[in-house]
Amino acid sequence: MLSKPNILKSDGAALTAACNFLTQGRLVAFPTETVYGLGADARNVEAVARIYKAKGRPSFNPLIVHVASVEAARKYVAWNEMAERLASAFWPGPLTMVLPFKTDTPLAPAVTAGLPSVAIRIPGHQVALDLLRHFDGPLAAPSANPSGKISPTTAVHVADGLGDKVDMVIDDGPCAVGLESTIIGMLEVPKLLRPGGIPTEDVERAIGQPLGADLDDDITAPGQLASHYAPETAIRLNAYEALNGELFLGFGAMECDLNLSPSGNLAQAASNLFGHLHELDEKSATRIAVAPIPDVGIGAAINDRLRRAAAPRA
Repeated sequence: MLSKPNILKSDGAALTAACNFLTQGRLVAFPTETVYGLGADARNVEAVARIYKAKGRPSFNPLIVHVASVEAARKYVAWNEMAERLASAFWPGPLTMVLPFKTDTPLAPAVTAGLPSVAIRIPGHQVALDLLRHFDGPLAAPSANPSGKISPTTAVHVADGLGDKVDMVIDDGPCAVGLESTIIGMLEVPKLLRPGGIPTEDVERAIGQPLGADLDDDITAPGQLASHYAPETAIRLNAYEALNGELFLGFGAMECDLNLSPSGNLAQAASNLFGHLHELDEKSATRIAVAPIPDVGIGAAINDRLRRAAAPRA
C-alpha cells in the first residue's frame, strides 16, 4: 500500500508550504477547475523529470504549463491575434492553447517533449491562481494520477493514486468542471487537439470559424494517447443495462448503480464522470457498463474520455 502524502486544507499556510516545496524542486498537487494537477516549477529540469517519474508518464507526452496571467503567458509563447481572442473569451478557464514557444524560453525542455510548441493556460480556480501568484512562476501540471489511469477530482484520488510520490496536496474539495481542459492547436489554422471543459461550439463562435481536425497521428498535446483515463475494470460503452457481473453507470432517468446525471445534465455528468469511475472501480466488478451520452457540447468531451478509457490497454 502506498504511503500517503501530506494533505493540507487550502489556506495561507498551505500556500506558503506549497511554494517552499516548489522552490525546492519538489512536487505539489493542487486543485483546478478541471482536475487536480501535479505541479512542479516548469523551469526546473530536475523537478519536471520528477513529474514524469512519479506518473510513469511517457517522455514523448508533453505537459501543460499553468500561468497566472496573459502577460505571463506572453513570456513563453509567440502570441497572436487569435490567441488574444481566445484568452479574452475563456481565460481564466478550462482552455489550453498550443503555441510556438519563444527561442529564449526558460522552460525545461521536457515540458514540451521535444516539440517546438508549448501547451499553456490560466486555470479558472482561485486556489490555483493564488498558488501561481505566490510562487510567481510557471507550473507544469499534468493530472495528478498515474499515467493512463482515471484522472483525480479530489485530494483523496491524488493520495490513493500517487501516495508519497507527491510531496504535498492542497485540498480544496471536488473539482467543479471535472474534465480536463479543451486543447486548441494554434500553430497553423486553429485545430481541436482534445475536447474538454469548453465545448467546441463555443470555441468556434469565439474565433468566428470552424476548428480544423487533428489528422496527425503524432502526439502534439496532452491527452491524445489512445488508451487513457482508464480504471482497472474494463468498460463497455453505449449500454442500456448491466450484464452478468457488471456495474451500470447511467445517464438520465434509469435504473443503475451510479448515475452521472439523473436529469440528463451534461455539465453535471462531466463533473461526476471521474469520481463515479473511481467509485465503481473500487467495487471489483467484471466490467463497468456505461449508458450512451449525447455527443453534443461537453458531451463530446465526456465521450472522448470514455472511448479512451475503454480502449485496449497498452
